[in-house]
Amino acid sequence: MRHDFRVLATVALVLLGACASGPQQKSAQELALDRYNAYAGPPIQSFWWPGHFDSWEPLGKDHLVVFTTPFDAYLLKVWPPCDLRFVLNAIGLTTTSSTVYAHLDSVTMNAAGTGPGMWRCPIDEIRKVDYRRMQADRKAGRPPAAGQPPPAGQPPPAGQPPAAQQPPPQ
Repeated sequence: MRHDFRVLATVALVLLGACASGPQQKSAQELALDRYNAYAGPPIQSFWWPGHFDSWEPLGKDHLVVFTTPFDAYLLKVWPPCDLRFVLNAIGLTTTSSTVYAHLDSVTMNAAGTGPGMWRCPIDEIRKVDYRRMQADRKAGRPPAAGQPPPAGQPPPAGQPPAAQQPPPQ
């Protein structure tokens, strides 16, 4: 009986130590989502999709980045209960006349443990990612600077006026 108490006490101490170990580290997908968010513009209503991906990457439960070309990236957020962490090997997009619309179109996928058939995950939000700037900052060793004008000689992200026309920071 005394031996059982020691085992129970040891287990309790290990569990208490685990609880006091501090904040959890972010997963690789969470870190990647933070990186893409830093370069994502405001929500847009739609984007043209040529019918194939250059690449794509799940970024947690409800986010995904899709590349329509090597430099045209879009950050998509889907509605629950979809969970993009369990995508097996392929995704698709529904379109309306070769255009993907938020609140109308969906990400389609086969997910682990869901049986045969496709899941449809309605798209809640679309944000264009300034991927060229993201790569330039990474190559130069600069940290992400969301909301800052692009480096000299590069055009501003879509939807932003040139730097000379932007109001000065306050």
